[in-house]
Amino acid sequence: MLTMNAVPGALKGLTRDGWLLFFTRFMRLFAYGSLSVVLVFYLIALGLSASQTGLLLTLTLVGDTVVSLYLTTRADRIGRRRMLIVGAILMAAAGLAFAFTKNFLLLITAGTIGVISPSGNEVGPFLSIEQAALSHVVPARTRTDVFAWYTLAGSVATAAGALFGGTIAHALQRTTMTPVGTYRVVVVLYAALGVLLAYSFTRLSPEAEVSLPQEGSALPGTIGSFFGIGRSQRMVMKLSSLFALDSFAGGFVVQSFAAYWFYLRFGVNPGTLGVIFFWANLFAGISALLASRLASRLGLIKTMVVTHLPSNILLILVPLMPNLSLAVLVLLLRFSISQMDVPTRQSYTMAVVRAEERSAAAGITGVARTTGAAISPLFVGFMFARPSWINAPFFIAGALKIVYDLLLYKEFVAIQPPEEL
Repeated sequence: MLTMNAVPGALKGLTRDGWLLFFTRFMRLFAYGSLSVVLVFYLIALGLSASQTGLLLTLTLVGDTVVSLYLTTRADRIGRRRMLIVGAILMAAAGLAFAFTKNFLLLITAGTIGVISPSGNEVGPFLSIEQAALSHVVPARTRTDVFAWYTLAGSVATAAGALFGGTIAHALQRTTMTPVGTYRVVVVLYAALGVLLAYSFTRLSPEAEVSLPQEGSALPGTIGSFFGIGRSQRMVMKLSSLFALDSFAGGFVVQSFAAYWFYLRFGVNPGTLGVIFFWANLFAGISALLASRLASRLGLIKTMVVTHLPSNILLILVPLMPNLSLAVLVLLLRFSISQMDVPTRQSYTMAVVRAEERSAAAGITGVARTTGAAISPLFVGFMFARPSWINAPFFIAGALKIVYDLLLYKEFVAIQPPEEL
């Protein structure tokens, strides 16, 4: 049984709402991780081509962007709990639609309106609103540490989900079930976890909400007021443009396509892929804990850049490896430092905007990331349809991410959050 002595210091002050948000994060990322390993296999088994699959995943992320933008920019005014419940319902509905139709147009409709994660990473309104709620219930001095554990919880959940999804699909393929049937089991589980997520969000208390000032921080009728930001508008827009570039680059190597690349290049089965991405996501989560310690010495922006650059170099090296063992080794090394910028990025965004604009700011920057990531799979689908191009996504992703790191340092190294002043 977990006692308070076993709880990390940064988490001892968490309220009931804080622990509930950790639980919803874990459950959601488990669902995302399990689906990401089999999603491309499932769509191909349904009869979709690689190009159609890339188009579907792109439109899925575009839809997630629109949904997220609407829900997150209104969450602080309408209610964070309400918006989280709506997002969970859309997640469940999308899972059910994907499970019970193979019509391409219906899949596009479900993916566009609903919430589906092809990457194993966060999509939809959840992360942005949860970040704002956590920032509301923890002190500034422990915010980065809490976000680091929050990131770890998600990475462990994604890892466990990837292991489960790959293992269960591979095990069921030894039975009389068809390949598409084995993958559908994971898709149905995704929908079921969406239902459970919606129920869990109903347990959030009013303490997770924010009290808005009598007068909004943005002038009526301005773009800022429409999107829920005022004085933070310029800062949020600059961050969003850079985050979009980073995610556009990352979209070339989303977990679903990375898993499929290992299959095309080395013939790796879903069970083995589950194991590979279990360890990859576990290492990524552990790296997030190291980020908070490094940030206390270097600062948030410097930590983001110093840890992100070498991970991008390793990403470029993955397809250059001559065999599976070396490719997996480089991939795992990359994941072991790839997430150190995540809690620092989240903490920095929450620190430099006003409290009543946090959901909107996190939502807008999150939508920018989703928008960037939504475009890339379209190109990857075409590349995977041509055997000579299957390594190109790794090179493109790594190079663009390095450009992002350099621009981020140039623009924001001089802008420090309050706790670093």
